[in-house]
Amino acid sequence: MVQVQRTFVVRTHIDVVVQYMRDFAHAEQWDPGTQKCVRTTPGPIGVGTEWHNESKLFGIGTELTYRMVEDAPNRVTFEGTNKTARSVDDLSFEASGPGSTEITYIANITFNGMAKLVDPLAKLAFERVGNQVVPQVTRILEALG
Repeated sequence: MVQVQRTFVVRTHIDVVVQYMRDFAHAEQWDPGTQKCVRTTPGPIGVGTEWHNESKLFGIGTELTYRMVEDAPNRVTFEGTNKTARSVDDLSFEASGPGSTEITYIANITFNGMAKLVDPLAKLAFERVGNQVVPQVTRILEALG
């Protein structure tokens, strides 16, 4: 399993941050690997809502179905699956002073079968992506604030 964790503060009110991050389709804007992410279930976003995600990382493309598995006022969790991997993206939010929010983003990626052999290289790759996510999310959320 590969785990990447980042904690950072954005100068945007927690309500705005949570509302934006609840829609995983926004990953197109803040996740450097996501090429396309489309909600595939109708109705309001909540536990059970699904998205089709197409990503490309270091030249390797993959598609996952993401499902919201937790939708709390200060936490949202998405689980993405395909034949070779399971990804859990857990985001928690805490007010951090007037108009600011601390975000803790934890991504756990578990590879299945022979794909487990890439764990050591994947850890390095996902750490690099984690370093890119923070400034992108910060820029986008602060523009909303």
